[in-house]
Amino acid sequence: MIHLTDAALTGLTIRPETPADVDAREALLDAAFGPTRHAKTCERLREGRLPALALAAHRGGRLVGTVRLWSVSAGPGRTALMLGPLAVDQGARSEGLGGKLMRAALNLSAAGGRDAVLLVGDAPYYERFGFSAALTQGLWLPGPVERERFLGLELVPGALSGARGLVSPTGERAPTPELGALVAAAFAHDDALARRAA
Repeated sequence: MIHLTDAALTGLTIRPETPADVDAREALLDAAFGPTRHAKTCERLREGRLPALALAAHRGGRLVGTVRLWSVSAGPGRTALMLGPLAVDQGARSEGLGGKLMRAALNLSAAGGRDAVLLVGDAPYYERFGFSAALTQGLWLPGPVERERFLGLELVPGALSGARGLVSPTGERAPTPELGALVAAAFAHDDALARRAA
């Protein structure tokens, strides 16, 4: 667990995300990115996968920030992480929480032996962490993206040098429920509703 003691962020804890964070995380992402967030190109790299790293920022028992990273290939034979989404609650955006989440995620990624991080985002914001569009010039994503927003960071010097090709998902697949179990649950739910109505 990561505890922050920064005076500007009193009472804030950044820790690994847990299943208890899911509903609050989804609500925070909906508020930050709107209803079309699932249509973004990077979502194609997250679909059906588990994040390699997911951090949640809490204050007073409430989720106020989230960042997730996903395992990808940066072209053939090159491993990387795709960062996103990063979101901070509206009430905490002026406190530097986004920067704290970024630094925590990048430090943990480097400590975990990761080579590079890619993202699609606002270059002026992410350049202060060392991200550059120059590192992604030979790479492309599985959908449209503004090239100046497709950025890379080498955690290991030279990790993206000469990288060429399609960025593809490589992370662990999310478990999918068996169809029979879903059908049985639906029938059980319908039976329970019918008994209550009777």
